Amino acid sequence: MSSRAFVCVESGFYSGLAWPLDRASTVIGRGAAADLVLNEATISRAHALLAFRAEQLFVQDLGSTNGTIVNGVIGQQVDLKHGDEIKMGKLVLRIRVERQPESDSDA
Repeated sequence: MSSRAFVCVESGFYSGLAWPLDRASTVIGRGAAADLVLNEATISRAHALLAFRAEQLFVQDLGSTNGTIVNGVIGQQVDLKHGDEIKMGKLVLRIRVERQPESDSDA
């Protein structure tokens, strides 16, 4: 079974936005060089990195001013799973992982 992961914005101007995590890494920030640009004054230009190490998704704070908080705990690098909440400044993000069945070779 394979899976697809998304980061979903849960509050603020970008509420409802779902960004697919379909590359090895994604930088979130308000700067133009970020992969996912969210123009929110309370996040840094390059706030955090969402990336995969083997099959494990993790978030790493990139030295942001306000920090990156996962499930209420501030952290530098935290492994993520479905349903985890990430706070960056005033933004609240949620990780969504959808399991995809492999193609059925018995059909």
